[in-house]
Amino acid sequence: MPLYKTQTLKIYNSLSAEKEIFTPINEGNVGMYVCGPTVYSNVHLGNVRTFMSFDVIFRYLKHIGYNVRYVRNITDVGHIVDDIDEGEDKIAKKARLEQLEPMEVVQRYTVDFHEVLKLYNFLSPSIEPTATGHIIEQIAIIKKIIDNGIGYIANGSVYFDVVKFNETNHYGKLSGRNIEDMLANTRDLDGQSDKRNPQDFALWKKAEPQHIMRWPSPWSDGFPGWHLECTAMSTKYLGNHFDIHGGGMDLKFPHHECEIAQNEACTGQTPVNYWMHANMLTLNGNKMAKSTGNNILPMEIITGENAILSKAFSPSVTRFFMLQAHYRSNLDFTNDAILAAEKGFYRLMEAVASLKDIAANATSSISILNWQNACYEAMNDDFNSPILIAQLFEGVRFINLLKDNKETISETDLTSFSSLMKGFVFDILGLEDEKAIGNNNDKLEGVVNMLIQMRNEARANKDFAMSDQIRDQLLEIGIQLKDGKDGTSFTI
Repeated sequence: MPLYKTQTLKIYNSLSAEKEIFTPINEGNVGMYVCGPTVYSNVHLGNVRTFMSFDVIFRYLKHIGYNVRYVRNITDVGHIVDDIDEGEDKIAKKARLEQLEPMEVVQRYTVDFHEVLKLYNFLSPSIEPTATGHIIEQIAIIKKIIDNGIGYIANGSVYFDVVKFNETNHYGKLSGRNIEDMLANTRDLDGQSDKRNPQDFALWKKAEPQHIMRWPSPWSDGFPGWHLECTAMSTKYLGNHFDIHGGGMDLKFPHHECEIAQNEACTGQTPVNYWMHANMLTLNGNKMAKSTGNNILPMEIITGENAILSKAFSPSVTRFFMLQAHYRSNLDFTNDAILAAEKGFYRLMEAVASLKDIAANATSSISILNWQNACYEAMNDDFNSPILIAQLFEGVRFINLLKDNKETISETDLTSFSSLMKGFVFDILGLEDEKAIGNNNDKLEGVVNMLIQMRNEARANKDFAMSDQIRDQLLEIGIQLKDGKDGTSFTI
C-alpha cells in the first residue's frame, strides 16, 4: 500500500490563503507545473532556492508513492520578462552585446542552468518544454480567447480585456487585488495607446522591424505575451485542470493572476487546485542586485571566488542551509549563517555514516515509531523542512546514545531506523555525503567545465587576471587546463 494512503498531507494554498488537505484530481497521480528560468544570464541564487523548494516537494510526493508528472519550462523568448521592463528584450540585448545569435544566448544559459542544478543535486523534471517550442499552442489559445469575447485585436497586437473578463469572473483573486487598484501590465510603453484599459495585458505583440525573435500569426509577425507561455505548456502536458502550480512569490502578480484569467477565458474552468509560492532570498539583509555588488552566483559559492563569503562551500552545505528555512519564509544568506549550517551538515553526515558501526541488540530500549511519525508530520505540514531537520537531529541524538551504549536497539529496529534516516536525508532532502561527492567523477567534471566556461568568459571580457587566477588555482589542486584549437580540456 502506498504511503500516501496513510498520510494526511496539507498544502498552503495561495488561492485560499489556508492550509488545505491535499487531494489529487486523479488518485495516485499528481500533476505539478513550476515556472522555469528566463535564460538570458546565469541562474541566480534566488532561482536556485525556488527550484530547490519544488525539488523537495517533488521528492516527497514521489516518496509517499504518488506518480508525479513534474513540468518545469524554459523561457527562451527574450521579451518575456517584467512588464515594466523598457527597451529591447533581454535575450536580444545580450546577443547584441556578445555578438551572438539569440539562440546561442539561450543555449549557453540553458546549459548553465542545467549544470548548476545538477551540481546542487536536483532531480530532473518529467518534462521541460520551451516557450519557443509551443508558439502554435499559444496562438490557438489566443484564438479561443478572442472567440469568447475576452481578447481584442489592435494594430496587429492582441490584448486581454481585463474589464470585460471581470464582469463574470474575479481578476485578482489570487493576489487579493481589486481591478481598480491595478497598475498597467504592458511591457512596452509604445503599446499603451492600443489598449482599451490600462489593466489589459498583451496576448500577442506585433514585432517592430528591428525585433529579432518573431513568428507569423493571424494578426501579425510578432511574439506571444509574457503570461501566455505557461498557460500553453501547463495545460498541454497536465490538462486544463491540474493539481499544483508553483513558482516564486514575485510571480503571484501579475504572472500567475494572468494565467488564471487566460485559462478561465479559454476553457471556462479554473486551471489549478493548489497554488504554491516560494519566498524570497536576501543577501546580508538586503535584496540581491548586481548593480550594488550585493550579489553572489551559485557557482561562486562552490569556487569561493566572491567578495561575500570567507571560504568556499559545497553544494550540499548550501542546500542544507537553504532547507533550514521553510519555503514560504524569507531567508537571509550570510557568511555566519552558512558557516553554522556547515557544522550542522557535517554533524548529520557523520551520524548517518556511523550507523553501519552500531551493533544491534536482542531488544530495543527506545522506540523509533514516535520519531518516525514526527518526521512525516513535519513534511505533511506543508513540506516543513526545518522541522524535519530538527527531527533528524533527534535521530542524531539517538545514534550518539547507541554509540555510547546508553541505549540498545534490535536488528529489526536498526534496519528500519537506518532506512528512515537515509531516506529523509538523501532521498527527500536531496543531500549528498561529501565523501561520495569527492569520489564522483561526473560531478568533478561538471565543476571543472563550469570553471572553464567562467575562464572563457573572463578572457572574452579581457579580464586576464581572473582567467589566469582560475587556471593557476586549478593547477594548485592538480587540475591542468590545456587550450587547443577545439577549446579547453583538462587533465588530473
